Amino acid sequence: MKKFMMASLTLCAISVFGIASAANYTGPPVNAKLASEEIEGDFMTVWANNFSKHMKEWSDGKINIEVYPYGTLGTTGDINELAQMGVVDFVFSDHAWISSFVPQAQALALNYIFPTEQVPQVLDWTVRNGDFMPLLEDAFRKNDLVPLSIMFEGWQWVTSNKEINSLEDMNGLKLRLMSSKLLVETYKAYGASPTPMSYGEVYSGLQMGLIDAQVNPLFAIYSMKFYEVQDYVTQLKSEPFIGIPTANQKFFDGLTKEAQDEMRNFWINSIIPAGEWITERNQGDMEKMKKDKSSLKFHVLDDEAIVEFKQKAETVYPQYRKIGGEGADQILDALLNDIKGAEKALNIQ
Repeated sequence: MKKFMMASLTLCAISVFGIASAANYTGPPVNAKLASEEIEGDFMTVWANNFSKHMKEWSDGKINIEVYPYGTLGTTGDINELAQMGVVDFVFSDHAWISSFVPQAQALALNYIFPTEQVPQVLDWTVRNGDFMPLLEDAFRKNDLVPLSIMFEGWQWVTSNKEINSLEDMNGLKLRLMSSKLLVETYKAYGASPTPMSYGEVYSGLQMGLIDAQVNPLFAIYSMKFYEVQDYVTQLKSEPFIGIPTANQKFFDGLTKEAQDEMRNFWINSIIPAGEWITERNQGDMEKMKKDKSSLKFHVLDDEAIVEFKQKAETVYPQYRKIGGEGADQILDALLNDIKGAEKALNIQ
């Protein structure tokens, strides 16, 4: 199998914030900008700041990366374009929003392809051992970008003003999604009436009744206060929210090899600890929401309902091969095979 940047350092030998020898960095000073899709304190911005700190310490102050949280440089669509153009050097975005530039990334948006446990470990195995990431990098590079890893940010949840217990409850639901053709088609298959909308417009959209529901991980539902104007929070067990730390290709290829390797190593070695961090954070945010709004109801679909949803989701899989861009067949097959390989290696039933 191809290897996508095997990280030789283990977490027991070096922590995510551990410092490799600065003497390894022989390049010139670097001043870079990183645009985050999320606000200060949320996953992408927290781990972007960790990345910035790590690279500054590793390079003995020669590599300085300034992090810009959501809203400081534009919307979710804007910052991906800025990275493609080289106005910013890094963007931390998700598999859906970046698909406007790299449609192949939508493979990660297919519902019900991941196991419901150990997702960070599955992603870690995939990045280190699988065939998917080299193919994804090829697709990114054709669009002037370089993906450095894939990160688990928790499961997507649906918030709504009506209770969702079955597929039938999705009928006609005006639901906000991230900008991904594949996600739109998936939720149409569920019976909903999905519409992409900028992250910063979701609260007012819910408040004004322009949309009835929205999809996001728990930390975003809490930090953006979506739960204040919704009554139900439902887990479909369908889709992990996956972030992709990405570099502008020209900028990244202009770095020294040791700097490139260290950047990749940071993000790859962060997959599991970041997954643990966000799992704890999401649980805490759930408890905060329950405390702030006692009427708010959390619900996980039962197995019978999940079977119905999964059957509908599978009808959309062939569409990825049509809208996923050049090499979509090979990329999807590689991802599905990598997930199977990870499940076998991790003994996930």
